Parts: sequence; structure tokens; C-alpha cells
Amino acid sequence: MIRRFQSSESRSLMNEPVSNFGGFRVCQNSRISKFGEPEVLKVQEVEAPQPERGEVRVQVKATSVNRADVMQRLGKYPAPSDCPQDIPGLEFAGVVDAIGDGAGDWKKGDRVFGLCGGGAYAEYVVVHGRTIAPIPANLSFSEAAAIPEVFITAYDALVSQMRLVPGDNVLISAVGSGVGTAAVQIVKALGARSIGTSRTQEKLDQAKELGMDDGILVGDGKFSEQVLKLTGGRGVDLVLELTGGAYVEEDIDCLAAQGRLIVVGLVAGAKANVNLGKVLSSRLEIKGTTLRRRPLEEKIQVTNVFAKQVLPLFEKGLLKPIIAETFKLENAAEAHHFMQADKNFGKVILTL
Repeated sequence: MIRRFQSSESRSLMNEPVSNFGGFRVCQNSRISKFGEPEVLKVQEVEAPQPERGEVRVQVKATSVNRADVMQRLGKYPAPSDCPQDIPGLEFAGVVDAIGDGAGDWKKGDRVFGLCGGGAYAEYVVVHGRTIAPIPANLSFSEAAAIPEVFITAYDALVSQMRLVPGDNVLISAVGSGVGTAAVQIVKALGARSIGTSRTQEKLDQAKELGMDDGILVGDGKFSEQVLKLTGGRGVDLVLELTGGAYVEEDIDCLAAQGRLIVVGLVAGAKANVNLGKVLSSRLEIKGTTLRRRPLEEKIQVTNVFAKQVLPLFEKGLLKPIIAETFKLENAAEAHHFMQADKNFGKVILTL
């Protein structure tokens, strides 16, 4: 049996045929019929999923809470259509439990971790065999569960897409978030300079310990003048925007000529007033990105890049997962309350 979370008013048609949904085998027509506060998360037992060709089943030892989980629970960020709609969870760490034909060289008992479109708040999850990676021997399951979403997101955005190079000046918004703490470490490991923003001094102080070069306390949402001062009036080469909204307006004013801006999060809203005159005159590059809705081929690609280029940095101790708090899976509601309070520096982990 598999435990999973769903709304207290959701229903699973357990007598319906079981079919494959984007790497997961879930009950057809399973849904959440009511969204709400964290208390709608309940534990339920359902039949364990079975891997098909190319897939592996992972016995989950730890997962994490992401903003996407909170938004999905509130009904504001539905899962991709080929993923469970009533089971949150975008990343996992555990052991290979069952292997489908053609799933590669994985063996039962292998320690693995990775990303999924949803469904990781569970004892078992079925994923494509090429979307997981081996857990470095120096990491626990909880530490491993704190890595995939934030480090893959940060590395993919900064390096793979926006061409981060040594010597770049990089502005990281919400530097105390999971992706923010990952980005600071990646920027430092690659020989670039980081400037982080946060609404709390404590998070800036903690980010300094991770290698952030300069921090800006943002009270009124304004920070471009301070960024320009810190860069001698030149501006930054690259902005990793994790907040969105009006922050994007400030980001554009922070950018140097031919600067790059990539938007990853929209906590502050999906709309902004963009100074197109600055975009044109400074020849700026603006891009948006997300991992969750990418096709399988692209997810395999980012996993391969992560395994080859990022995992060695964990093995050498140049990168480390940052864990703010750990909860048991049955206390997921409490974990969601903790996340929503916006006091965490780093990841919120659920263990099984």
C-alpha cells in the first residue's frame, strides 16, 4: 500500500482502471474537489504504483515542501495534466524498489533522487529511469531531498540558459529561499560575484555564510540604486528573479549593457511595468523558465547535466543542501504552515 496526501473532500475512484499518467500510475479521475488551508492534507492508503517499461519505482525516504505545493493546495497552480492532481510533491530521495523493462542499469536498493511533476508526498513514486540520479555517498536521504528542485532550477537557469561565467555580477532575489541558497553557492563555486536581496536581515546574514558577497535589505521593494552603487554604476550581468511582480521593474534598472534577466518565480505577482526603452537601448535579454511543465526529453536532459556537472560539486563539498526544518509526512499540514510563514532559510523536508 502507498500513503498519499489529498484534500479531505477529494475522492479517488478506486474501482476505475489504473492507467499511466506521465511516469506515475494513478487511479483515473482521482481529483481534489475542494482547495483550502493546510489542514485539507490527509493521509490515505491506496494501491502501490507499478513501473512500466523504462520506469522505476522508488521507495521514498524523504521529500520536500515547495511553493508550488502550497499553490497547488490552494487551487492556484494545478499540476500538469499528465500528473496526479491531488498528490503534491516535486522531488524525492529514496531507494529503487522495482524496475521496469528497459529502465537502464538501476538495481534494487540503489539510493537515488530526482524531480517529478507531482506525487512525491507518498511512500512510493514511479518515474522514468533516466530522470533520477545516484545520491552521493556523503549525503543523507533528507539532505538529498533538499537538492533536486532548487539546485537543478538554479543551475539550469544560471548556467545552462543564461550562460553564467566566472567574473559575472549576479543579482539573486529572495536569496534566503531554497533556490536562492542554491544559487549563491553555484555562483561562488563558478567564480562569479553574488548580490542577494531579502526582506529580513537574518536571511542576508545566513546567505553571507554561504558565500554571498553583498546583501541588500529590501523593505519597500526598491533596490536598484543600491545594486548600481555596489557595482560602481555599471550594473549586474545577470539577474535570477525568484519573486516576480514589481521586482522585475527594479531588475531592469539593475542590469548592465547586454545584461540577462531570467524569471523563475512569481510570488509577488505575474505582472510588471517593463521599461522597454531600457530593454532596447541596453540590448537586454529577458527570459522565463519552469521545470515542472517541460516534456520528458527535456527533463532527462537537465537531469543528465545535473548528474555530470553538479553532483561532483556535492561530492567535493563545494555545494551543500540547506535544510530549514524537518517534519514527518503525517505532519505535512504543519510543514505547509511553516512554509507559508516565510521564515525558513532553505528547504522544508518531509520524512517517511
